[in-house]
Amino acid sequence: MTKGKKVAFLLADGFEDSEMANPYDEMVKNGHEAVIISLKANDKLKGKQETIAYTSHLGIKEANARDYAAVIVPGGSSPSKLMNDADVQRFVREADQAGITIAAICHGPQVLAAAGVLNGRTVTGYSSISGEVEAAGGRFVDEEVAVDRNLVTSRSPKDEPAFIRETLDRLGVNAW
Repeated sequence: MTKGKKVAFLLADGFEDSEMANPYDEMVKNGHEAVIISLKANDKLKGKQETIAYTSHLGIKEANARDYAAVIVPGGSSPSKLMNDADVQRFVREADQAGITIAAICHGPQVLAAAGVLNGRTVTGYSSISGEVEAAGGRFVDEEVAVDRNLVTSRSPKDEPAFIRETLDRLGVNAW
């Protein structure tokens, strides 16, 4: 089992609580270093249900995608606050160009669409974003998890086990 890789979480206020907490906890439990990246370092970020909160470790301007083995984008309203930021888009493009695993769930693929990395790719996510995915050149499917090269995407909290399992598998961990 490979351990000790750095995993970036792109996060802003309004994230779907479980879509952040469960992948984050599983990454840490499996020996990975979870780094929360937001628009600014030391941002206090609350989940949509306000049951949990995190403090960002790093601001996106200081983040280098090549420092990470994976990038995770939880859903909720967090992606809509990140997707139009030029530095977030740069970070996602750099991760994609380097072949780094990018895992996005629920509304998370909105960030990938805005970054321009979905052209010709098969993606899933929350059904209401299918138009954004297709407008960005992606092929939207209604599946528990969709994997296309380095992209791992899922629809909703009910898909978290498959989403986490596939992401950990990409990091060399056979979790279940």
